[in-house]
Amino acid sequence: MGITLRNVSKNFGPVGVIHDVSMDIPTGDFAVFVGPSGCGKSTLLRMIAGLEDTSGGTISIEGRDVTDVEPAKRGVAMVFQSYALYPHLTVYENMAFSLRLKKTPKPKIDEMVHQAARILHLEEQLKKRPSELSGGQRQRVAIGRAIVRQPKVFLFDEPLSNLDAELRVQMRIELARLHKQIGATMIYVTHDQVEAMTLADHIFVLKGGRLQQAGRPLRLYDDPDNQFVGGFIGSPAMNFLDGVVAGRAGDMLRIALEGLGKEISARVSCDVGEGTGVKVGIRPEHLYPADDGFQATVEMEEDLGGVSYLHARLADGREIVVEMRGRRESLNGKTVALSADAGDVLVFAKNGGRLR
Repeated sequence: MGITLRNVSKNFGPVGVIHDVSMDIPTGDFAVFVGPSGCGKSTLLRMIAGLEDTSGGTISIEGRDVTDVEPAKRGVAMVFQSYALYPHLTVYENMAFSLRLKKTPKPKIDEMVHQAARILHLEEQLKKRPSELSGGQRQRVAIGRAIVRQPKVFLFDEPLSNLDAELRVQMRIELARLHKQIGATMIYVTHDQVEAMTLADHIFVLKGGRLQQAGRPLRLYDDPDNQFVGGFIGSPAMNFLDGVVAGRAGDMLRIALEGLGKEISARVSCDVGEGTGVKVGIRPEHLYPADDGFQATVEMEEDLGGVSYLHARLADGREIVVEMRGRRESLNGKTVALSADAGDVLVFAKNGGRLR
């Protein structure tokens, strides 16, 4: 059953911030809410936690309607961006705090704290205070404090934002392992789509308080429903070019690229009239050198060893990114001709919707 949201909305006074959102998160799933700042993902998480009231719709956890249930009785535990640890208490005491409030017997507290410490590799840190720990260790203590409560659902609100890049990667791996180990339902909020792609069983992409698309990470990457999802999911981002439909042969659409003097083909089955303006989406890894392709001048190279990213400028002044692997010669300052296979070219209507 997991978590079910049906037509959930949230208003702050006259301003709507969540608009008619419905979703199903299976039990044991690792779900990620992703989107730009201000899209409503943290507000949605707080509504599931009970920290924000709903203005409309219903929220159910494991088949139980919790829309009007107070936070402490929803069976959820939340881990915030801020560690919010008690500085005067040891790691053990921080993790045991909620259990002591519930008057849990001391032997049970000891068992649960040590179990969580083993899962999070904190056994050697239990007698230390937060000031003696690294950022990653403090975040693990905050997660451990949630684990000992044995909730049905873990809610993470951008928990890795305060960590440096290397530690974020390490903590992502640890969170993925934790999920596999305890098997609880987890919802994770982030604006970092790389975190979303690497952690999620299912991703929910939000924009302006509306759900844009939900699905498995590679499904969203390969088959986005609209231009926003196509551009947001993927790093480097998808390239977009303006085009006009020049003709059709079966399910193959010929598209004239505006300002570039070239055509490109795409597989589109739906009816699109000749002369219709469209947006063409091509991921950096799908572009390759082709004698009859459109031209771009390389302005900068990012050489990362096994992969290189070419930042190039088109004749119409726009920038694109091209991914190349196994290349060693420099193309900096050179003009290259580029193309992509029809099956890798995505087409979007001018309003942003996908044309399939």
